[in-house]
Amino acid sequence: MGSGIEEGLFLRRRHFIAAGLAGAFAGMASAASPATVLVVGDSLSAEYGLQRGTGWVPLLEKKLVAEKVPARVVNASISGDTTSGGRSRLASLLTQHQPSVVVLELGGNDALRGLPLDMTRANLAAMTEAAKRAGARVLLLGMQLPPNYGADYGRKFAGLYEQVAREQQAALVPFFLKGVADIADPTKLFQADRIHPNEQAQATMLANVWPELRKLLK
Repeated sequence: MGSGIEEGLFLRRRHFIAAGLAGAFAGMASAASPATVLVVGDSLSAEYGLQRGTGWVPLLEKKLVAEKVPARVVNASISGDTTSGGRSRLASLLTQHQPSVVVLELGGNDALRGLPLDMTRANLAAMTEAAKRAGARVLLLGMQLPPNYGADYGRKFAGLYEQVAREQQAALVPFFLKGVADIADPTKLFQADRIHPNEQAQATMLANVWPELRKLLK
């Protein structure tokens, strides 16, 4: 009988040790697995007119390494994209990449095309909801329009980002191009088309994003 009791105790100890090791290895794997930052944007994030590797998103990748933040970046930005386009492809991106954070940089092309503000707002809200349902935190990159679009339209356009962020409890960068498009002579920070920021502007754009993004990666 004694040997049976001892054998039972031995088996239980072995079970507990194995379970403990499995838990430890699972914790190590989890800790080693980096967070994924999914950027869904338009030409401002797709390096339009720039040498590859010089846009704010590649600069973000370097920033994460320098700051020793365990995260990788997936840039799913497409030049010319609208909020409708981003909304139509977001579900597959969420499934494929399972991001921890989704950065939404869309809406500028909606305004350039004169699309209804209510539609832009609805699309941004739907994308934010979808990302949150998938377990991701969301960062909205707000935009503002040049004065020639009219003060009222410009105010309402800028305000829709604030509204979506407030209603969806998402993080917000109020103006993605702060320090780029609102300086005394912005032409020096834009390409010849005066629409797309040049390489010199990319570090400022990242500096606008980084403080809010860093909070979401903690």
